[in-house]
Order: sequence, then structure tokens, then C-alpha cells
Amino acid sequence: MTANATEQNQATNLNLYGRPERIATVERNTAETQITCTVNLDGTGKGVVDTGVPFLDHMIDQIKRHGLFDLDIKCTGDTFIDDHHSVEDTGITLGQAFNKALGDKKGIRRYGHFYAPLDESLTRAVVDLSGRPGLHMDIPFTRSHVGRFDVDLFSEFFYGFVNHSWMTVHLDNLKGKNSHHQIESTFKAFARALRMACEYDERALNTLPSTKEAF
Repeated sequence: MTANATEQNQATNLNLYGRPERIATVERNTAETQITCTVNLDGTGKGVVDTGVPFLDHMIDQIKRHGLFDLDIKCTGDTFIDDHHSVEDTGITLGQAFNKALGDKKGIRRYGHFYAPLDESLTRAVVDLSGRPGLHMDIPFTRSHVGRFDVDLFSEFFYGFVNHSWMTVHLDNLKGKNSHHQIESTFKAFARALRMACEYDERALNTLPSTKEAF
């Protein structure tokens, strides 16, 4: 190995697979929200989430814990109007951070799926890190609010995330009567499916998982 190559390796932080660390920070500042988000795709589920919307914090904690992603999110938004802007813009910023952290996607599994039960609720999540944004949801909510959280904002978060992470995501609540359980089982299933899709395939570490050879 040449001296220049040695210096280059020392200057680049590598993960356990010899690839660059998948860590990204994104800031989003508008007249409605100011958000900073840092994600480590190869983490252990640590970090602090403070969106100003407690129920959303609880749900993103599911992504963090069950996806084993390190997440730090701070959002200051106009929640005195309502929670819409903070929820949607958090989804946008988190999606941008994931897209940035994934890098060239070489060696990843690309696809992930998971079924998550929560009491009477059962949700299926399927993820494709396809480079083509698409969200398909079938969640028959039984009420309009969980506490003060408007369940309509649930889809706003995921549309923001998917459209800016360039993923295809299918979310289907197969059974459920309690809206809290429906939402939480969806986030847990999504976290596990996303974790699977982001993980490396040890048999294909130097391969882009696409016959197009591009995303």
C-alpha cells in the first residue's frame, strides 16, 4: 500500500464492512420549522428526538430502537398553529438524511419486510430502496385522533419521508381496532423492514443491487 493510500484510509472512517461510515446530518430551515437531523445507519438505537410533537417523538423512537439507527432530531416549529408543519417537515428532513447516509447503496440488501403485532393490531411493512419514491398505505383508522395527535398527519410524515429518501414503501394494517396500536405497529414494522433493507449483504458487498447498475 502506498503512503498516499494509507493516508486516505486513515482520513476516512470505515465501518465493519470496510465501507465509509453511513452518517449524515441535514438542516432544514423555513418560515414554519427549523430542523436539524443526524442519522447513523450503523448505530445501536441511540439518540435524542425532540420534534415538539410528543406522539411523533414516541413513534420516531420506534424507528430508532427497532431499526438500530442512531437518530438525533431537533425541530422547532409553529405548533401554536397546529402540528402539521412540524410532522411533515420532520419526515422530509429525516428522509433527506437517510438518502444522504445511504450513499451509493453498494452492498446493501435493498429490500426489507416485516410483520409487527401490537395486541389486536397487525401491520405489514415492505421497503425497497429503489431510488423511486412511492408510498402505498392501507390503514383503516377507527378514530380521528390519538390524544391530541391528528391521525391524518401520520400519512404526511411518511409522504415527506418517502419522497425525500427515494424509497418505495408499502404499509398495510391487516388487523386493528385501536388507532394508537395501528400507528405504533406500523412504525415498528417499518423500522424493522427499513433496517433489513439498509443492512449489508455479506455475499454482495461490492455489488449494486440493481440490474440497471444504477439507482
